[in-house]
Amino acid sequence: MDAEVVLQEEDMEGSWTLLSWLASFVMVFGGALPYVPQYQEIQKSSNTEGFSTRVCLVLLIANILRIFFWIGKQFELTLLLQSVVMILTMFAMLHLCCTVQNTNRVSTKQHHLSDLNLHYFWKWSAFEDYLLFCFGFTVVCAVITLLLLDSAVFVETLGSLAVMFEAMLGIPQLLQNFHNRSTKGMSFKKPRQQQPNAKPTASN
Repeated sequence: MDAEVVLQEEDMEGSWTLLSWLASFVMVFGGALPYVPQYQEIQKSSNTEGFSTRVCLVLLIANILRIFFWIGKQFELTLLLQSVVMILTMFAMLHLCCTVQNTNRVSTKQHHLSDLNLHYFWKWSAFEDYLLFCFGFTVVCAVITLLLLDSAVFVETLGSLAVMFEAMLGIPQLLQNFHNRSTKGMSFKKPRQQQPNAKPTASN
């Protein structure tokens, strides 16, 4: 009898472990999944006007700050992995947008980070410029975090900034739609049309 109880408890523990792994998997990749249809839409249409790359800027900053917040105050590892996956997803979106824009570009004029032109900030022609900016931002954050890691106020400020930037996620896309006066180019899930039960009969 005791052996049966032990087996049941082990089965329950195994079930909870499996559910825990599934929940963690969903949390890690769930935030990136909505960008898959948008990626496919841009690939299909070869048009990036409906998607604001500043969404990538906001999410990159938010998740980089969250990683440094984790260094100062370690939270659940699943959320750390979620940030890593989101950063990789945003880089994939930026790489696609740069590729499409350079393919469709009529003018030969290129804009780069080294130009130091604020008017074209985050509107650069090369994907490497976005990588360089993020690398520079990460280095600055790393140096400051290394110097102030023992300060609880600084660590909590990092967490607050990460949450604040993530809360601003919808603003860049809203401004993009307002500028375009349209939502064309955004990815929408088309509702399935309900099929009538009865087939139409030919009129006499």
